[in-house]
Amino acid sequence: MTDATRDKWDARYRDAAAPGSPARVLADNLHLLPTAGTALDLACGLGANALLLAERGLTVSAWDISPVAITRLQALADERGVEVQAEARDVLRQPPAPGSFDVIVVSHFLERALAPALMAALRPGGLLFYQTFTREGAGSRGPSNPAFRLGPNELLQLFTGLRLVLYREEGDIGDPAAGARGEALLIGQRQA
Repeated sequence: MTDATRDKWDARYRDAAAPGSPARVLADNLHLLPTAGTALDLACGLGANALLLAERGLTVSAWDISPVAITRLQALADERGVEVQAEARDVLRQPPAPGSFDVIVVSHFLERALAPALMAALRPGGLLFYQTFTREGAGSRGPSNPAFRLGPNELLQLFTGLRLVLYREEGDIGDPAAGARGEALLIGQRQA
């Protein structure tokens, strides 16, 4: 990533009021989490997912390109009395090591080239919770550049090496004001 990219995200997180809500794919499926283990919130922003994972008793790492986001997340974790190992990290240059996490959460971040590294970073039985923007049903939320949005069923294709646990992508079907519009949600499990 370039300095300009980091500066853009630093500015956004400096002005953000709060971490927001955890990703729907995680919040709606907490029952699938292990009772112990290691978790990574990749491209964590202000860390809503990381905080939730830590509150659930997991050992959590949270990585983002923005040092501002990481500083704010660490302060939030301290305020809530949970432990999060937050790190400013360019995940394109330093992806997670193979076999290093029981849970990985990615929300509203898309770098297709990272898919093999994310699958490899899961331990056997590990879960990937992934949610990001699609081109169909998009509305005004999310990136304006279509390169940062998924095509139909693309998330399924990126993670074909995992056992499919959950997939949701509604596109333009039915009532556009209801459901999970403009996003794809996936939970996949690495087999032993």
